[in-house]
Amino acid sequence: MKTKKIILFASGSGSNVENIANYFKLRKDVTICCVLTNKSDAKVIERCNRLEINALFFNRQAFSKSDFILNMLQSLEPDLIVLAGFLWKIPESITKAFPKQIINIHPALLPKYGGKGMYGMNVHNAVKEHKETETGITIHYVNAHYDEGAIIKQAKANIDQDDTANDIAAKVHQLEYEYFPKVIDEILSKQ
Repeated sequence: MKTKKIILFASGSGSNVENIANYFKLRKDVTICCVLTNKSDAKVIERCNRLEINALFFNRQAFSKSDFILNMLQSLEPDLIVLAGFLWKIPESITKAFPKQIINIHPALLPKYGGKGMYGMNVHNAVKEHKETETGITIHYVNAHYDEGAIIKQAKANIDQDDTANDIAAKVHQLEYEYFPKVIDEILSKQ
């Protein structure tokens, strides 16, 4: 049986990266090739060192002004590219080279609270400000536009009237940890 290869992109602490790595760590049929980050001081690098996963920092030039990252991805031949808290828009050259092979997790129920600038606490603050009664996650394919790719899975959580934006964030993180690895596994099993 062929081993399925995952490449992860992250910009921050890497809690989703660690959760995904832990989910697959005992599996012989799935491997995380590497984690790519656009921040040289991202905490995800420390997690990768501890988890013994290759990590690579890249700058905007390598990502969107040249084919460096595209060429590297093509040479690694991933079965799936997973954006786990990655904040830059994926260049069209990459989305075209890997159709239906790049997925993202968004901390809201798209199409609400998506688009440029809608990430992390920006989303949770907006959800609170608009007095939403529920929030959740959206796992979707990545295309050339922020948060507009086909939806794969949504999961919801109720918001209590007295929930703060931090409470909302905690509920969303729980959904991310529960569903993201499972959806990745489901996608890989269908390939």
